[in-house]
Amino acid sequence: MTEFTPFASLFGGALIGLSAVLLMAFNGRIAGMTGIVAGIIPPLETGWMWRAAFLAGAILAPALLVGAFGDTVGFDSPTPVAWLIAGGIIVGIGVQFGSGCTSGHGICGIARLSPRSIVATLTFMASTAATVFVIRHVLGGL
Repeated sequence: MTEFTPFASLFGGALIGLSAVLLMAFNGRIAGMTGIVAGIIPPLETGWMWRAAFLAGAILAPALLVGAFGDTVGFDSPTPVAWLIAGGIIVGIGVQFGSGCTSGHGICGIARLSPRSIVATLTFMASTAATVFVIRHVLGGL
């Protein structure tokens, strides 16, 4: 069971929203993680340095918090690594067809009232709910 952490979750969500607003305000760019990652994979796009800095901050900030406070988040997955890799590939394909990822559509697109992003996010959420239902209740919790 996952522990309910309303204040940490609210603070984390506020920081994600703030980073999206600042990126849009200062660079005119949407904080979609797959687009940011794609921009630092060779051949490098123009503006790859801000993308690398954004990703470095996303990695270093939690590492600094762990170092400062000692709190860690445990991760244990009963899912075989091959399934995780296959799932990542499937999600990557979906990102290409959906013209963006959950962070781009769900955080930035909905905030801009983009109809395409609203439909995409509703599709993500419905697909997730259906997948969880099938895995837990139809297949018996693989």
